[in-house]
Amino acid sequence: MPHLEDFYANKLRGSLGLTDAESVLDLRGTAWTKAEASLNDMLERSRFAKGKTVAVRLEPPPEGGGETLFQPVGRLLLDAKRRGWVDRLQTLPAEDGLGFYIALAGKPDKGA
Repeated sequence: MPHLEDFYANKLRGSLGLTDAESVLDLRGTAWTKAEASLNDMLERSRFAKGKTVAVRLEPPPEGGGETLFQPVGRLLLDAKRRGWVDRLQTLPAEDGLGFYIALAGKPDKGA
């Protein structure tokens, strides 16, 4: 069986990360209300623009455990996926930290 470099093996596995995204939304150190507003703004704008890929970075849990934005952000993005605003939603690979890689659907073609 041939050996693939990690970069290409990750592409086959679907672990797209920060370097693959067209832009990065860094929500590290952000309160939920501001993070929610930023995400909703990004999703709303994407409905009227060309689709693109975005890496959403989140703060890791504090030492000893605690809450993060991972779950509420994940729910919001999953809801956007159900609405058809997000084509692809996955977690970032471990080496990129906590967050999500998303492909925004963008404005639908008029011919479709």
